Amino acid sequence: MKNYIKLFSLLIIAIVGFNSCDQDDDLVFTAQEPAEGISFSNSFLDEYILTVAASNNLGERFTWNDADFGVPTNITYELENSILGDFTDATTISSTDGNELAVTIGQMLGFAEAAGLDNDPDTENPNTGTLYFRVKAIVGTEGLPTYSATQELTVVLPEIVVGGGAFEIASWGVVGSGYNNWGGFADGKFYTTAVPGVIVSYVNLVDGEIKFRENNQWGGDLGDANLDGVLDADPDNNIAVTAGDYKITINTNDNSYTIEPYSWGVVGSGFNDWGATPDAKFYYDYTTDTFKAGVRLIDGEIKFRMNNAWDVNLGDADLDGVLDTDSDNNIAVTEGHYLITINLNDNSYTIEASTVWGVVGSGFNDWGATPDASLTEIQPGVFFAENVTLVDGEVKFRPNNEWNGDYGDANDDGILDQDSDNNITVTAGNHVISIDFNDPSGPVYYLGSR
Repeated sequence: MKNYIKLFSLLIIAIVGFNSCDQDDDLVFTAQEPAEGISFSNSFLDEYILTVAASNNLGERFTWNDADFGVPTNITYELENSILGDFTDATTISSTDGNELAVTIGQMLGFAEAAGLDNDPDTENPNTGTLYFRVKAIVGTEGLPTYSATQELTVVLPEIVVGGGAFEIASWGVVGSGYNNWGGFADGKFYTTAVPGVIVSYVNLVDGEIKFRENNQWGGDLGDANLDGVLDADPDNNIAVTAGDYKITINTNDNSYTIEPYSWGVVGSGFNDWGATPDAKFYYDYTTDTFKAGVRLIDGEIKFRMNNAWDVNLGDADLDGVLDTDSDNNIAVTEGHYLITINLNDNSYTIEASTVWGVVGSGFNDWGATPDASLTEIQPGVFFAENVTLVDGEVKFRPNNEWNGDYGDANDDGILDQDSDNNITVTAGNHVISIDFNDPSGPVYYLGSR
């Protein structure tokens, strides 16, 4: 009898278990709408100024609160953009399982272009408009999405000044072991800008320290003792820097300053096999508010990019003399020596056949075994290059990689001449090099060892 009762009990348990499994197959767990919805938690600016030169900078970092669906679950967030504003044309910028996503100024410029905004005063398109963003939350992999409210951002594309404009050399300069061995040669120049009191320098630095002084003289020099972004006259205020190309901006109205990586260069099969070697650097010409590069090209294609990276690059898809970010925008070039000028105010550019002076010798390229180190004509008759690595030996200067009118310094007086015995002795190191053909005493030059 006991065995019968035990068998009967097991049978009942099995039936109940079977029915339970059968019911479980029909269960559907539905996540409820978030109790408090999803909303952005960061503060937004009244307007966002968008320029090509700042394309690599952060435009906005979107953050939001966690979505609470009432059950433990994985949630994917997607940041969306809409040109129309109603998100019938929604595009996903990026996704995350966290609570923040960043958008660069370059991305915002792309959205502004798609929205029809323009900074050319000769067109009818406005230079101010609205970009629309929202965040979407998805439960699991196939859950129904939930959306935040739409966030509208006002963006402004500063109107260009056709042809750029001329500025002046400011009285301040960059000095230090990170630039010119504390005054071993001329300080790195600052230039005035369109904003009163704001000056800017585009300079190549080496590992070391810098500060800022007026008129290449000591007395009243400024550094940053507290590393708080505000210059001061404390004696222990040198600013540590690492090697690279930088844009240094000083607001003399309040002594605030910034130091940010910044350079534009030529890259492509027509120059350096798409980045196998460093890009040909553009140098700033304050007289035209443009950037210029003196370069020897070969048959191929080129484009221009920031900071030797592919985050921001410009070409010319329409071959209309105006740079754009189209993916199919390489510029075909033929072998020769050129002066390339880009105007970041209106994105215009020119590539013109030109005389490019270069450094040749046992101190650089074994007297022409490889191309000379090119100097760029940054103003009429003034040629310049930074970050030229020399070895112990001799050098001279010649045009377009040819032995035709080469210059050296027979008298070792800083004035170039065409004497046959005029090689210039150099020592190994990083150098800043300049030639000024405008000086009345003859072409003057310096080889600043760093």
